[in-house]
Amino acid sequence: MTVETTLLRPDHPMSRVIKGCWQLAGDHGPVDRAAAIADMEAFLDAGITTLDCADIYTGVEEMIGAFIADLRRRRGSEVADQVCVHTKLVPDLARLAEIGPADIDAIIDRSLQRLGLEQLHLVQFFWWDLTTGDALRALEALKRAQERGKVRHIGVTNWDYGPIEHFVETGVDIVSAQVQYSVLDQRPAGTLAPWGAAHDLQLLCYGTLAGGFLTDSWLGREDPGFSFENRSLVKYRLIIDEFGPWSLFQSLLEALKAIGDRHGVSLAAVASRWVLDQPQVAGVIVGARYARHLAKTLEVFALELDEADRARIDAVISQSAGPRGPVYGLESDRTGRHGRIMKYNLNTRPDAPVSGDASAPG
Repeated sequence: MTVETTLLRPDHPMSRVIKGCWQLAGDHGPVDRAAAIADMEAFLDAGITTLDCADIYTGVEEMIGAFIADLRRRRGSEVADQVCVHTKLVPDLARLAEIGPADIDAIIDRSLQRLGLEQLHLVQFFWWDLTTGDALRALEALKRAQERGKVRHIGVTNWDYGPIEHFVETGVDIVSAQVQYSVLDQRPAGTLAPWGAAHDLQLLCYGTLAGGFLTDSWLGREDPGFSFENRSLVKYRLIIDEFGPWSLFQSLLEALKAIGDRHGVSLAAVASRWVLDQPQVAGVIVGARYARHLAKTLEVFALELDEADRARIDAVISQSAGPRGPVYGLESDRTGRHGRIMKYNLNTRPDAPVSGDASAPG
Protein backbone atom coordinates (compact mmCIF):
# COMPACT_ATOMS: atom_id res chain seq x y z
CA MET A 1 0.00 0.00 0.00
CA THR A 2 1.45 3.34 -1.09
CA VAL A 3 0.86 6.43 1.02
CA GLU A 4 -0.20 9.34 -1.18
CA THR A 5 1.97 12.43 -1.13
CA THR A 6 1.62 15.95 -2.49
CA LEU A 7 3.50 19.24 -2.71
CA LEU A 8 2.43 22.41 -0.95
CA ARG A 9 5.25 24.02 -2.89
CA PRO A 10 8.00 22.36 -4.97
CA ASP A 11 10.30 22.21 -1.92
CA HIS A 12 7.62 20.99 0.48
CA PRO A 13 6.59 17.34 -0.01
CA MET A 14 4.10 15.98 2.53
CA SER A 15 2.06 12.86 3.15
CA ARG A 16 -1.65 13.33 2.47
CA VAL A 17 -2.43 11.81 5.87
CA ILE A 18 -0.82 13.91 8.59
CA LYS A 19 -0.28 12.61 12.09
CA GLY A 20 -2.07 15.04 14.37
CA CYS A 21 -0.35 15.54 17.71
CA TRP A 22 -2.86 17.62 19.70
CA GLN A 23 -3.76 14.48 21.64
CA LEU A 24 -0.22 14.38 23.04
CA ALA A 25 -0.73 17.67 24.89
CA GLY A 26 -2.50 15.92 27.77
CA ASP A 27 -6.03 17.31 27.45
CA HIS A 28 -7.17 13.94 26.12
CA GLY A 29 -5.90 11.92 29.07
CA PRO A 30 -2.55 10.61 30.34
CA VAL A 31 0.24 10.30 27.77
CA ASP A 32 3.12 7.84 27.92
CA ARG A 33 5.77 10.19 26.59
CA ALA A 34 8.37 7.54 25.75
CA ALA A 35 5.83 5.32 23.98
CA ALA A 36 4.37 8.24 22.03
CA ILE A 37 7.82 9.33 20.83
CA ALA A 38 8.79 5.77 19.89
CA ASP A 39 5.55 5.24 17.96
CA MET A 40 6.21 8.27 15.76
CA GLU A 41 8.78 6.11 13.98
CA ALA A 42 6.11 3.60 12.96
CA PHE A 43 4.20 6.38 11.20
CA LEU A 44 7.32 7.56 9.41
CA ASP A 45 8.25 4.06 8.27
CA ALA A 46 4.70 3.52 6.99
CA GLY A 47 5.05 6.65 4.84
CA ILE A 48 3.22 9.17 7.02
CA THR A 49 6.07 11.64 7.11
CA THR A 50 4.18 14.75 8.20
CA LEU A 51 3.38 15.72 11.80
CA ASP A 52 1.05 18.52 12.89
CA CYS A 53 1.65 20.38 16.15
CA ALA A 54 1.55 23.89 17.60
CA ASP A 55 3.41 26.19 19.93
CA ILE A 56 0.37 26.02 22.24
CA TYR A 57 0.22 22.20 22.43
CA THR A 58 1.96 21.79 25.76
CA GLY A 59 5.14 19.75 25.42
CA VAL A 60 4.39 18.47 21.91
CA GLU A 61 7.02 20.38 19.93
CA GLU A 62 9.60 19.07 22.40
CA MET A 63 8.39 15.48 21.95
CA ILE A 64 8.70 15.76 18.18
CA GLY A 65 12.12 17.33 18.63
CA ALA A 66 13.18 14.40 20.80
CA PHE A 67 11.93 11.99 18.12
CA ILE A 68 13.81 13.73 15.30
CA ALA A 69 17.03 13.98 17.34
CA ASP A 70 16.90 10.31 18.32
CA LEU A 71 16.13 9.31 14.75
CA ARG A 72 19.09 11.31 13.50
CA ARG A 73 21.40 9.62 16.01
CA ARG A 74 20.25 6.09 15.21
CA ARG A 75 19.43 6.20 11.51
CA GLY A 76 21.17 9.28 10.18
CA SER A 77 20.18 12.64 8.77
CA GLU A 78 18.81 11.21 5.52
CA VAL A 79 16.03 9.46 7.45
CA ALA A 80 15.51 12.22 10.02
CA ASP A 81 15.17 14.83 7.29
CA GLN A 82 12.18 12.96 5.86
CA VAL A 83 10.12 14.20 8.82
CA CYS A 84 8.03 17.22 7.88
CA VAL A 85 6.71 19.29 10.80
CA HIS A 86 3.73 21.63 10.52
CA THR A 87 3.60 23.82 13.60
CA LYS A 88 1.56 26.92 14.47
CA LEU A 89 2.12 30.36 15.90
CA VAL A 90 -0.80 31.39 18.13
CA PRO A 91 -0.21 34.37 20.43
CA ASP A 92 -2.42 34.52 23.53
CA LEU A 93 -5.69 36.43 23.25
CA ALA A 94 -4.84 38.33 26.44
CA ARG A 95 -1.59 39.64 24.90
CA LEU A 96 -2.68 40.52 21.37
CA ALA A 97 -2.69 44.26 22.06
CA GLU A 98 0.98 44.21 23.05
CA ILE A 99 2.43 41.53 20.74
CA GLY A 100 5.17 42.97 18.52
CA PRO A 101 7.86 41.73 16.13
CA ALA A 102 10.23 40.82 18.97
CA ASP A 103 7.57 38.54 20.46
CA ILE A 104 7.04 36.83 17.11
CA ASP A 105 10.79 36.29 16.78
CA ALA A 106 10.89 34.83 20.29
CA ILE A 107 8.06 32.38 19.55
CA ILE A 108 9.80 31.25 16.35
CA ASP A 109 13.11 30.80 18.14
CA ARG A 110 11.37 28.84 20.88
CA SER A 111 9.77 26.48 18.35
CA LEU A 112 13.13 26.01 16.62
CA GLN A 113 14.72 25.14 19.95
CA ARG A 114 11.94 22.78 20.97
CA LEU A 115 11.98 20.96 17.64
CA GLY A 116 15.75 20.97 17.29
CA LEU A 117 15.50 22.31 13.75
CA GLU A 118 17.43 24.98 11.89
CA GLN A 119 14.34 25.90 9.89
CA LEU A 120 10.62 25.51 10.64
CA HIS A 121 9.04 23.68 7.70
CA LEU A 122 5.59 25.28 7.91
CA VAL A 123 4.35 27.85 10.42
CA GLN A 124 0.58 28.26 10.50
CA PHE A 125 -0.38 31.69 11.79
CA PHE A 126 -3.48 32.53 13.82
CA TRP A 127 -4.68 35.64 15.64
CA TRP A 128 -7.67 35.20 17.96
CA ASP A 129 -9.21 38.63 17.35
CA LEU A 130 -8.31 40.68 14.27
CA THR A 131 -9.79 43.81 15.89
CA THR A 132 -7.22 43.68 18.69
CA GLY A 133 -3.53 44.45 18.26
CA ASP A 134 -1.79 44.37 14.89
CA ALA A 135 -2.02 40.97 13.23
CA LEU A 136 -0.53 42.23 9.98
CA ARG A 137 2.55 43.58 11.77
CA ALA A 138 2.98 40.18 13.42
CA LEU A 139 2.62 38.40 10.09
CA GLU A 140 5.18 40.73 8.53
CA ALA A 141 7.59 39.75 11.31
CA LEU A 142 6.94 36.12 10.43
CA LYS A 143 7.68 36.91 6.78
CA ARG A 144 10.99 38.55 7.76
CA ALA A 145 11.88 35.40 9.70
CA GLN A 146 11.13 33.47 6.51
CA GLU A 147 13.47 35.76 4.57
CA ARG A 148 16.20 35.07 7.15
CA GLY A 149 15.79 31.33 6.59
CA LYS A 150 14.18 30.47 9.92
CA VAL A 151 10.85 29.56 8.29
CA ARG A 152 10.38 27.69 5.01
CA HIS A 153 6.68 28.36 4.38
CA ILE A 154 3.80 30.26 5.97
CA GLY A 155 0.25 29.02 6.32
CA VAL A 156 -2.74 30.12 8.35
CA THR A 157 -5.39 28.35 10.37
CA ASN A 158 -9.09 28.86 11.14
CA TRP A 159 -9.94 31.66 8.71
CA ASP A 160 -12.13 31.88 5.65
CA TYR A 161 -10.76 33.61 2.57
CA GLY A 162 -11.37 37.23 3.69
CA PRO A 163 -8.47 37.69 6.14
CA ILE A 164 -6.26 35.43 4.05
CA GLU A 165 -6.87 37.56 0.96
CA HIS A 166 -5.84 40.65 2.89
CA PHE A 167 -2.62 38.97 4.01
CA VAL A 168 -1.81 37.81 0.47
CA GLU A 169 -2.39 41.32 -0.88
CA THR A 170 0.40 42.58 1.39
CA GLY A 171 2.85 40.22 -0.29
CA VAL A 172 2.87 37.19 2.03
CA ASP A 173 2.88 33.83 0.23
CA ILE A 174 0.25 31.84 2.13
CA VAL A 175 0.62 28.22 1.04
CA SER A 176 -2.05 26.55 3.16
CA ALA A 177 -5.04 26.99 5.44
CA GLN A 178 -5.68 24.49 8.20
CA VAL A 179 -9.44 24.24 8.71
CA GLN A 180 -12.09 21.90 10.04
CA TYR A 181 -13.54 19.82 7.18
CA SER A 182 -15.53 16.59 7.32
CA VAL A 183 -18.69 14.88 6.14
CA LEU A 184 -20.28 16.71 9.08
CA ASP A 185 -18.83 20.13 8.30
CA GLN A 186 -18.43 21.32 4.71
CA ARG A 187 -17.99 25.03 5.40
CA PRO A 188 -14.61 25.21 3.58
CA ALA A 189 -16.32 24.22 0.33
CA GLY A 190 -18.36 27.43 0.33
CA THR A 191 -15.88 30.22 -0.44
CA LEU A 192 -12.46 29.15 0.86
CA ALA A 193 -11.78 26.21 -1.49
CA PRO A 194 -12.73 28.16 -4.65
CA TRP A 195 -10.60 31.11 -3.51
CA GLY A 196 -7.72 28.75 -2.75
CA ALA A 197 -7.91 27.26 -6.24
CA ALA A 198 -7.44 30.73 -7.71
CA HIS A 199 -4.57 31.66 -5.36
CA ASP A 200 -2.46 28.49 -5.05
CA LEU A 201 -3.56 27.80 -1.49
CA GLN A 202 -4.32 24.26 -0.32
CA LEU A 203 -6.33 22.99 2.62
CA LEU A 204 -5.02 20.94 5.53
CA CYS A 205 -8.06 19.46 7.22
CA TYR A 206 -8.63 18.60 10.86
CA GLY A 207 -11.77 17.17 12.41
CA THR A 208 -11.99 14.65 9.58
CA LEU A 209 -13.04 11.96 12.06
CA ALA A 210 -14.75 14.43 14.40
CA GLY A 211 -12.65 13.50 17.40
CA GLY A 212 -13.54 9.80 16.91
CA PHE A 213 -17.28 10.24 16.40
CA LEU A 214 -16.87 9.21 12.75
CA THR A 215 -15.77 5.69 13.63
CA ASP A 216 -17.47 2.33 14.05
CA SER A 217 -17.48 2.72 17.83
CA TRP A 218 -20.33 5.28 17.68
CA LEU A 219 -22.56 3.40 15.24
CA GLY A 220 -25.85 2.39 16.87
CA ARG A 221 -25.18 4.18 20.15
CA GLU A 222 -27.62 6.39 22.00
CA ASP A 223 -27.07 10.13 22.17
CA PRO A 224 -24.58 10.68 25.04
CA GLY A 225 -25.37 14.35 25.53
CA PHE A 226 -22.38 16.56 26.32
CA SER A 227 -20.68 14.97 29.34
CA PHE A 228 -17.25 13.96 28.07
CA GLU A 229 -13.76 13.56 29.43
CA ASN A 230 -12.17 16.10 27.07
CA ARG A 231 -12.94 19.27 25.14
CA SER A 232 -12.39 17.58 21.79
CA LEU A 233 -15.45 15.37 22.21
CA VAL A 234 -17.54 18.32 23.38
CA LYS A 235 -16.38 20.33 20.36
CA TYR A 236 -17.40 17.69 17.85
CA ARG A 237 -20.63 16.80 19.66
CA LEU A 238 -21.55 20.46 19.12
CA ILE A 239 -20.79 20.06 15.41
CA ILE A 240 -23.07 17.01 15.30
CA ASP A 241 -25.76 19.21 16.85
CA GLU A 242 -25.28 21.72 14.02
CA PHE A 243 -25.41 18.92 11.44
CA GLY A 244 -28.79 17.69 12.57
CA PRO A 245 -30.40 15.48 15.15
CA TRP A 246 -28.55 12.45 16.51
CA SER A 247 -30.72 10.23 14.32
CA LEU A 248 -29.39 11.91 11.16
CA PHE A 249 -25.84 11.48 12.44
CA GLN A 250 -26.59 7.77 12.87
CA SER A 251 -27.90 7.65 9.30
CA LEU A 252 -24.60 9.12 8.15
CA LEU A 253 -22.64 6.50 10.08
CA GLU A 254 -24.81 3.76 8.57
CA ALA A 255 -24.10 5.06 5.07
CA LEU A 256 -20.35 5.26 5.73
CA LYS A 257 -20.39 1.78 7.26
CA ALA A 258 -22.20 0.27 4.26
CA ILE A 259 -19.71 1.85 1.87
CA GLY A 260 -16.79 0.66 3.99
CA ASP A 261 -18.14 -2.89 4.11
CA ARG A 262 -18.49 -2.86 0.33
CA HIS A 263 -14.83 -1.90 -0.07
CA GLY A 264 -13.49 -3.91 2.85
CA VAL A 265 -12.35 -0.89 4.87
CA SER A 266 -13.46 0.89 8.02
CA LEU A 267 -16.13 3.55 8.33
CA ALA A 268 -13.37 5.98 9.31
CA ALA A 269 -11.44 5.30 6.11
CA VAL A 270 -14.51 6.26 4.08
CA ALA A 271 -14.92 9.50 6.03
CA SER A 272 -11.25 10.40 5.49
CA ARG A 273 -11.30 9.46 1.81
CA TRP A 274 -14.33 11.66 1.22
CA VAL A 275 -12.43 14.69 2.55
CA LEU A 276 -9.24 13.83 0.64
CA ASP A 277 -11.25 13.81 -2.57
CA GLN A 278 -12.59 17.36 -2.09
CA PRO A 279 -11.18 20.23 -4.19
CA GLN A 280 -8.04 21.93 -2.83
CA VAL A 281 -7.53 19.40 -0.04
CA ALA A 282 -3.84 18.56 0.30
CA GLY A 283 -4.15 16.40 3.38
CA VAL A 284 -6.19 15.27 6.35
CA ILE A 285 -4.96 15.40 9.93
CA VAL A 286 -5.70 12.23 11.87
CA GLY A 287 -5.10 12.56 15.60
CA ALA A 288 -3.15 9.72 17.18
CA ARG A 289 -1.31 9.35 20.46
CA TYR A 290 0.17 5.99 19.52
CA ALA A 291 0.48 3.70 16.50
CA ARG A 292 -2.09 1.10 17.59
CA HIS A 293 -4.61 2.23 14.94
CA LEU A 294 -2.03 2.86 12.20
CA ALA A 295 -3.15 -0.06 10.02
CA LYS A 296 -6.72 1.24 10.05
CA THR A 297 -5.51 4.74 9.24
CA LEU A 298 -3.66 3.46 6.17
CA GLU A 299 -6.85 1.89 4.77
CA VAL A 300 -7.75 5.27 3.25
CA PHE A 301 -5.09 4.67 0.60
CA ALA A 302 -6.67 1.37 -0.43
CA LEU A 303 -10.03 3.02 -1.12
CA GLU A 304 -11.45 4.68 -4.21
CA LEU A 305 -14.97 6.04 -3.83
CA ASP A 306 -17.20 5.71 -6.88
CA GLU A 307 -20.19 7.79 -7.94
CA ALA A 308 -22.63 5.55 -6.08
CA ASP A 309 -20.62 5.93 -2.87
CA ARG A 310 -20.51 9.70 -3.15
CA ALA A 311 -24.20 9.89 -3.98
CA ARG A 312 -25.06 7.85 -0.88
CA ILE A 313 -23.07 10.18 1.35
CA ASP A 314 -24.42 13.30 -0.35
CA ALA A 315 -27.99 12.07 0.13
CA VAL A 316 -27.51 12.17 3.91
CA ILE A 317 -25.58 15.46 3.88
CA SER A 318 -28.39 17.07 1.87
CA GLN A 319 -30.69 16.55 4.86
CA SER A 320 -28.39 18.31 7.32
CA ALA A 321 -29.08 21.71 8.85
CA GLY A 322 -25.45 22.83 8.94
CA PRO A 323 -23.00 23.96 10.08
CA ARG A 324 -23.55 27.09 8.03
CA GLY A 325 -21.57 30.27 7.54
CA PRO A 326 -17.87 30.97 7.04
CA VAL A 327 -15.02 28.78 8.18
CA TYR A 328 -14.62 29.10 11.98
CA GLY A 329 -17.53 31.51 12.14
CA LEU A 330 -19.35 29.65 14.91
CA GLU A 331 -16.15 29.08 16.87
CA SER A 332 -15.01 32.71 16.64
CA ASP A 333 -17.97 33.85 18.74
CA ARG A 334 -16.35 33.65 22.16
CA THR A 335 -19.71 34.07 23.90
CA GLY A 336 -21.39 31.27 21.94
CA ARG A 337 -21.43 27.62 22.87
CA HIS A 338 -18.65 26.76 20.42
CA GLY A 339 -16.38 29.57 21.55
CA ARG A 340 -16.92 29.12 25.28
CA ILE A 341 -15.09 25.79 25.36
CA MET A 342 -11.89 27.20 23.84
CA LYS A 343 -8.69 27.95 25.72
CA TYR A 344 -7.34 31.28 24.55
CA ASN A 345 -4.18 31.80 26.58
CA LEU A 346 -1.89 28.77 26.31
CA ASN A 347 1.27 30.37 24.94
CA THR A 348 2.49 31.97 28.21
CA ARG A 349 5.21 34.49 27.50
CA PRO A 350 7.05 33.93 24.20
CA ASP A 351 10.40 34.11 25.99
CA ALA A 352 9.42 31.47 28.57
CA PRO A 353 12.11 28.80 28.97
CA VAL A 354 11.77 25.55 27.06
CA SER A 355 10.84 22.70 29.40
CA GLY A 356 12.90 19.58 29.03
CA ASP A 357 15.59 18.87 26.46
CA ALA A 358 14.46 18.35 22.87
CA SER A 359 17.61 16.35 22.18
CA ALA A 360 16.73 13.68 24.75
CA PRO A 361 15.38 10.44 23.23
CA GLY A 362 12.38 10.29 25.51
